[in-house]
Amino acid sequence: MMNKDSHSQHISQQFNAELEEVRSHLLAMGGMVEKQVGDAVSALVNADSGLAEQVREIDQQTNLMERNIDEECVRILARRQPAASDLRLIISISKSVIDLERIGDESTKIAKRAILLSEEGESPKGYVEVRHIGEQVRKMVHDALDAFARFDVDLALSVAQYDKTVDREYKTALRELVTYMMEDPRSISRVLNVIWALRSLERIGDHARNIAELVIYLVRGTDVRHMGLEQMQQEVLGRSRD
Repeated sequence: MMNKDSHSQHISQQFNAELEEVRSHLLAMGGMVEKQVGDAVSALVNADSGLAEQVREIDQQTNLMERNIDEECVRILARRQPAASDLRLIISISKSVIDLERIGDESTKIAKRAILLSEEGESPKGYVEVRHIGEQVRKMVHDALDAFARFDVDLALSVAQYDKTVDREYKTALRELVTYMMEDPRSISRVLNVIWALRSLERIGDHARNIAELVIYLVRGTDVRHMGLEQMQQEVLGRSRD
């Protein structure tokens, strides 16, 4: 089983430094993306088009960080030919960075909806749901990254489990908003923008779960991506592997 001290065993201190550097770059990108999520939600519910533009601008930085981290991973694979837990770390980073980039993309989509809604002026129904689900998925992203930083499989499992709650609340909000549009056709354009924002939030939750599953793979050495939650829980709580 892997832990925070697993990479202190290398004869090459330079290899240790390379592994730690690429991991820190992933977590730095994660911090930027987490802020993107929070700012995008805030921009929408507060009709803040200036903040929404900032979210869109940050997306270029996160795209650049993704490319740089990819290049770091390729260099380590080519030069060091890592094995066992080191290889799992590089694989987990290279896959997690894809999910982080897509979280950034979804945040940008929310920011675009925020700009459209701020131009229309009237606050449509659904802002309470956006704020609530937005805070939930932002915390999921934060906890998934925290689990990665601390090799914490219990926290990673809780993120994966919480995704079900977000999915359920998203579907409930969707039904309410569709009903509202049917009762007031004049609201269709505005409420559709809110629905698309909620859809992006639901996808952000999915990407946070993906990262959490990669943490479990990193620490336990088992691919849990297609397991049900009960089986995943058994893997995390009931088994320990090298």
